[in-house]
Amino acid sequence: MDDLIKISGKVTHIVFRNDETFYTVLRFKLNDETEKNIVVTGIMPSVEKDVLYNLFGTYVEHPRYGMQFSLSSYEKPLPNEEEGIVRYLSGVQFPGIGKKTAEKIARAMGPDCIAQIKENPDCLLEVPDLNLSAEKLQVIKDGLAQEDSGMEDLVRFLNVHGIGIRNLIRLNRAYGKDALSKLRENPYRVIDECDGFGFKTADKIAFSIGFEADDPRRLYALLVSLCMDLCMRTGDSFISAETLEHAFQEECSGLDCDYEGLLEQARMNRRIVIEEGRIYPVSQYDAETGISGFLAGFPYEDLDPCDENLLEEYLKSMQADIGITYDELQVEAIHSFFKNDFLILTGGPGTGKTTVVRAMVQMFRLLYPSATIVCAAPTGRAAKRLSELTETNTQTIHSLLQWDLETNTFGKNKEEPVLADLLIVDEFSMVDSWLFHNLLLACEHVKKICIIGDEDQLPSVSPGSVLRDLIDAKQFPLVRLNHVYRQKEGSDVIELAHQIHQGFADFSMLKNDVAFLECSRYEIKDQVLRIVQNALEKGYAMNDIQVLSCKYSGVSGIDVLNNALQECFNPHEPFKKEIRIDYKVLRTGDKILQLKNQPDDDVYNGDIGILEEIYDASETENHQPLVVVNFDGIMVEYSTETFQNITLAYCVSVHKSQGSEYPIVILPVSYEAGRMLQRKLLYTGVTRARQSLVLLGEKDAFLKGIETLDRHPRQTTLCQRIIRMPEKNGIPE
Repeated sequence: MDDLIKISGKVTHIVFRNDETFYTVLRFKLNDETEKNIVVTGIMPSVEKDVLYNLFGTYVEHPRYGMQFSLSSYEKPLPNEEEGIVRYLSGVQFPGIGKKTAEKIARAMGPDCIAQIKENPDCLLEVPDLNLSAEKLQVIKDGLAQEDSGMEDLVRFLNVHGIGIRNLIRLNRAYGKDALSKLRENPYRVIDECDGFGFKTADKIAFSIGFEADDPRRLYALLVSLCMDLCMRTGDSFISAETLEHAFQEECSGLDCDYEGLLEQARMNRRIVIEEGRIYPVSQYDAETGISGFLAGFPYEDLDPCDENLLEEYLKSMQADIGITYDELQVEAIHSFFKNDFLILTGGPGTGKTTVVRAMVQMFRLLYPSATIVCAAPTGRAAKRLSELTETNTQTIHSLLQWDLETNTFGKNKEEPVLADLLIVDEFSMVDSWLFHNLLLACEHVKKICIIGDEDQLPSVSPGSVLRDLIDAKQFPLVRLNHVYRQKEGSDVIELAHQIHQGFADFSMLKNDVAFLECSRYEIKDQVLRIVQNALEKGYAMNDIQVLSCKYSGVSGIDVLNNALQECFNPHEPFKKEIRIDYKVLRTGDKILQLKNQPDDDVYNGDIGILEEIYDASETENHQPLVVVNFDGIMVEYSTETFQNITLAYCVSVHKSQGSEYPIVILPVSYEAGRMLQRKLLYTGVTRARQSLVLLGEKDAFLKGIETLDRHPRQTTLCQRIIRMPEKNGIPE
């Protein structure tokens, strides 16, 4: 705090205040000879008028509002003169404590009496001739407790340690005024008790307040966090005992630690689960056992069987109305949907999944006119596609479950279930085990579930391989559509996808909608720009063209291509506003990718929008820059706290594109992608193209990637649990 300026005074007027983030703009009267009024901006969790404050910060010149004081931290100094102490203790905060009582306390205990009382309120009982009753002593205790919310010290502490305002809000929500004392007692507790805190943040705080590297609390938190981190890196739901011990010993090289003791402590506290040499983060173990237990007894409420004759009649009528004839497998899928309570529908592009799902929903409405249908998908774009297909209000799974970003909990659960008769989940290959577990927890009243996905696409980002495990268990009805219906548009794309599925690519067979332009990795950027420019000249729009890449770094990576494509699609113009965020420049008209779920704003990871407006600090009420992005009619505002949630979307990763389709896809491929080059990733990238696909780069790298199956097939035990799980008569806990 040595380099900060200290000013003292009182708040005279609150200009602006956000009660969620505590960001405040106020007028402040200096407590000096000048008694000058200045504008102060910053984070103040609590603020009172006409109370003396010491503020610490710096003076900054705002382009519109002039000189201001930018607040870093603040404190309310305790009164230390007799007159101030008397006025303080006889104030409205201490009802029943009059001026005479306050004078006796001030004279007997001296100028630091308030600090003494805060430290030990019972010291008042030793003041001569005071004769303080138990009731009045409690009044003083309550008044001081009300005064000391703990927030001022917490703000100062977090500022010093570089902890963001979101975490301040989480800490305050979890611990209230005890937040700082709990942090100082054991900063590692926040990993489990406050969502949003990881081991690195807790470790940073711990070292700054004097914790040693071999502190048992640190080593315990490291072990538990390492177990989850290793699963997140691999996608496995567990790790071997040997892997965890080796990783832990590497992290603790040179430290004296009792690994076995820490492991047993984590097991006893149920932070991990050990089973037959496998070690699970508790969330992954609960997800697997919860999914298998739920499905073993599903459904828990029955749907009346449908009339088979009526089903056949509706099916024939529907085919006549839309002018198509379903093939044998498609008819089987429709009948299986109505016959079974849980159905898996899978198939590659062009196999008619869309047509079948539309028929299922339309016929369900006819056969069960009073029933409720709920449709969901992992991403916003996938949900929008499913909504258009089924003419049903479709949500992301997180939105359906009313996910709370701050607490990482769901509003819909066992106690507050989803009320629906039919649940359809599309793009199921993207669903991880923890999310599916939480979805099922809320589905006790659902009578029929249909999951739809392409088993050949990439698995979920988070641990698990749920679609694969459900299929491999062979315990549930499965319809695998495999007949390819060629279309006038996109047929070559579908043909290439099925070639990749079989482990080869013959471009001599692809004459219309697929092209491979060979070039070195160093030529990829220029070739991409040339292809994009040609497409624009032919009348295609920015949203028709999507460039995909396998990784962020490198000469053909996402970062390099995004910067180049921005100048092609949306070059700098004097009338366009711009804002720099880290190494990126965003400008109005840019194509924007959402990187994290923001359920309160109804935008989710992978959504793509257009940057509509940029407001600099001088144009906003809270004097912070603001960016507005339009996601298909949903306007979302981003401030400095959420800028990290967006980036350019001219080029996105194959993983981020999953669940979306684009008219034209440009997919660079080179050996630079390294271990990322494997069949599922290339298959997923290729199948994002709805009409045309342009591949470019090193053809040998593409062919080698097709031949490469999963380098690390995900290790899970969900399949075995489903097979072993006996049927239950009741709902699993």
